Amino acid sequence: MAIVTNQIKEEVRQIVLEFFAEECEVEMSDINDSTHIFDDLDGDSLMFLELIEIFKKKYNLNIELKTIGKFNVKNPVRTIGELIHMQLLIIEHENNIISFSKI
Repeated sequence: MAIVTNQIKEEVRQIVLEFFAEECEVEMSDINDSTHIFDDLDGDSLMFLELIEIFKKKYNLNIELKTIGKFNVKNPVRTIGELIHMQLLIIEHENNIISFSKI
């Protein structure tokens, strides 16, 4: 777990934007918080897993994929902004994100 600072918020945003720009072959400037991951970028669930692994390593997180899955069932992530917000919750709360009902 970590305290989410403005620096971490910017790092997470940058990593997510760069990741989707590269994986989906779009300009980073064409991606914003309201960009729909599936409809606009043709993203898929494997991309979520890749990003989670990137953040687990970068921030030394201890979170189980099943916890993220349970959270995501109640709090579906469809846009880049929702994904960034969920990732910040994971960094800050790790396995305790399950106690959050809405992102």
